[in-house]
Amino acid sequence: MAPYSTEKEILEIHEILKQTFASGRTKELAWRKWQLKQLWWLVADNEDHLNRHPLESMASDIAGLKGDILEHIKHLEKWTRTVKVDGAGILFGTLSGAKIRKDPLGVALILGAWNFPILLILQPLIAAISAGCCALLKPSEMSTSCSELLDELVPQYLDTSAIRLVTGGPSESTFLLSLRFDKIFFTGSSKIARIISAAAAKHLTPVVLELGGQGPTIVTKSADIELAARRISWAKFTNAGQICLSVNHVFAEPEIADKLVERLGYWNEQYLSQGNDDMCRVINDRNFNRLTDLLDCSKGQTVQGGQRIPAERYIAPTIVDHVTMDDSLMSEELFGPILPVLRMSAKDAVTTINSMPSPLALYIFSGDTNQIDWIINSTISGGVTVNNVMLHAAVPNAPFGGVGEAGYGAYHGPYGIDSFSHRRVILQPPKWLDKLMGFTYPPYSMKSLKWLAVKNSLGFKRGETLEDQRRSPGAVTKFIRRAVLGGLISSIAYYLHLKGRI
Repeated sequence: MAPYSTEKEILEIHEILKQTFASGRTKELAWRKWQLKQLWWLVADNEDHLNRHPLESMASDIAGLKGDILEHIKHLEKWTRTVKVDGAGILFGTLSGAKIRKDPLGVALILGAWNFPILLILQPLIAAISAGCCALLKPSEMSTSCSELLDELVPQYLDTSAIRLVTGGPSESTFLLSLRFDKIFFTGSSKIARIISAAAAKHLTPVVLELGGQGPTIVTKSADIELAARRISWAKFTNAGQICLSVNHVFAEPEIADKLVERLGYWNEQYLSQGNDDMCRVINDRNFNRLTDLLDCSKGQTVQGGQRIPAERYIAPTIVDHVTMDDSLMSEELFGPILPVLRMSAKDAVTTINSMPSPLALYIFSGDTNQIDWIINSTISGGVTVNNVMLHAAVPNAPFGGVGEAGYGAYHGPYGIDSFSHRRVILQPPKWLDKLMGFTYPPYSMKSLKWLAVKNSLGFKRGETLEDQRRSPGAVTKFIRRAVLGGLISSIAYYLHLKGRI
């Protein structure tokens, strides 16, 4: 293993990045496009270096990265342009030209995760480059091979005056966090996120935290059980369940629980029908032992799986039925190929979910639209996928992020650029306008008060009740529709009249 970066090296790199940003080099759109294209070639030339089945690597890492790069190149001008302030009015908008300009924040620190060590450090980098920031990358020390690979590739492909990479463990990370950055982007656990937030607060540095949590799945009695079992089993198979978006546990309504468990077992067998070589291993011995200890202490019924090969850190996809909330498997985020099944009604499942920290993702399998809407309205989560798993995170140009214990901030598409940008309001009122505003200078006159008074232009009445608000939108909408329709009919009639047809 290559030696970690020294404190001296980190300080020198930090200073270089600050100087480069101060020079304005990264603000030019041409530079941003150049670096995005260089990042494309970094990925394209080395996409066979991941130790996974090529299909899983393409689906989980490569395709998303390359697609994101292309989207940012294609829409860079649109996503970074200065825009007029909508609704600024005559004074601020028409006369003073109010606009919002996106400025890069500066030097960003991007801390990667070990479960997707390429994707989860390069995808935030795409956003940082597009925003015009300099970036210092710190891969996870737990994914040693990928860290060494990136350490070799980043200086080969990218502009080293603006984008650098350092390596290290807890000691080096602690030193990094003692330095001032203009943005910190972290993907990982809530435990480490608290340390990062505390360090960032000393410099008032804004932070994006992409965390995880115990992501629940609700399978109701109206669900397509075959589809639910296939998708849930796949989620636990992919990357051996080591995904922040993975299904942590399942709430199954009692009426369909037996069938669901049986079909989950069936799909586990199908995915392993040609052996277990396609399945990832647990990242290290510590996490392997953590998972096996939780499984051994569980009071649930292991109905399938449980086999393990310590030398390979392999744990077979495992289903544990009749789990309760006080079980060892529910004590923390599992991050592994073990699936606890809890039998309860959808209503009780929602109550239970709301008693726990907000998850990064919630999955609902149901054929009842009203029930789906009720579950979504009754819960809080970073995102929701209905009758499937994890797909909401793949929606192009939609924000991806958590809430509460699952983190804060978002990225992907234009939202990533926004995360690394400051939206600066620019106003340039004409000099002659000052004459009209003379009444705002002291000594003040009560006669001028009328120019600042705000009237109730919406026409709502004193004493309106909650029920009045529930009735009003429908009435207003109906009135607007009638007005628009009436105006349209009148316009058509006038046009036909001019043409002499009526």
